[in-house]
Amino acid sequence: MPEDWLAVILRFALYLDLMVLFGVPLFSLYALGPSGKSPAIPRLYGTVAAASALAGIVLSIWDVVAMAESMTGASRYSQLSSRVFDMILTGTAVGAAWLVRMAVLAAGLLVGIPWRRDPLRQRAVLAASGAIALATLAWAGHGAMDDALRGALHLAADITHLLAAGMWVGALVAFMLLSSARHADTPDTVQTLSRAASGFATIGTRIVGVLIATGVVNYVLVAGLTLDALFTMPYGWLLLGKLTLFVLMLALAAGNRYRLSPRLATAIRAGDCASAARALHNSLRAEAGLAMLILALVAWLGMLSPLPS
Repeated sequence: MPEDWLAVILRFALYLDLMVLFGVPLFSLYALGPSGKSPAIPRLYGTVAAASALAGIVLSIWDVVAMAESMTGASRYSQLSSRVFDMILTGTAVGAAWLVRMAVLAAGLLVGIPWRRDPLRQRAVLAASGAIALATLAWAGHGAMDDALRGALHLAADITHLLAAGMWVGALVAFMLLSSARHADTPDTVQTLSRAASGFATIGTRIVGVLIATGVVNYVLVAGLTLDALFTMPYGWLLLGKLTLFVLMLALAAGNRYRLSPRLATAIRAGDCASAARALHNSLRAEAGLAMLILALVAWLGMLSPLPS
């Protein structure tokens, strides 16, 4: 564990929270449509997204305070002056990104909550604010290490990678909620789960393609056209760990697509879907667990130098 463990934990929490904020309402829009046959599920997704927006504000405030403490070497938060925060927020790119994040999160809440009786609009607003807020995290990582055209390419690849990951993580959370015993107890909900699982197959394949392509671009921009960094430095070792977990996630996702989703569809036609829904839910839980480990490694990787000392 790195010395600045609090920064790693905060980065992990922000990644997870903002991916949920972006991915869950977006999944609801493309998988369920305007409302679906089970309006309680879209409302649940809207509530989860609104809670994530509020949590994102709290985590972002904590993050900038921890950043100020780390930069000044202060031993207590009470030792921090307003001048330090002014310098961070107005004099650095990460500070400007933080201001944008806070603005869109607040706007998402202020606009989204009054529209709670209109789930479609609420989810659209929260997904949009989540996309922008998640994109701002690129300025706190290696995506902001370059300048000029190379810097623009690096940021674009990093932002695209974040958004694709957010779609996947958000879909996992949405599927877990939809397949849980509490909600998968009505025929309409189970049919919605089956349709969403089948429909996500094509979208999921495209997400994986984007993750791989942008991941390769990011690695080349960080480490160059060499694999030496994977085997000679802590950064590379953690990256290999991340790739291993990603492959395991792909294996579980393939099992969901080619085995468990068809099994659920068959069980629905037979009128006995409880066991099939439970099997899919358990597989989704395992996949989500791997996703959490990957995000933890990503948060740690962002604190390490990808270059030799």
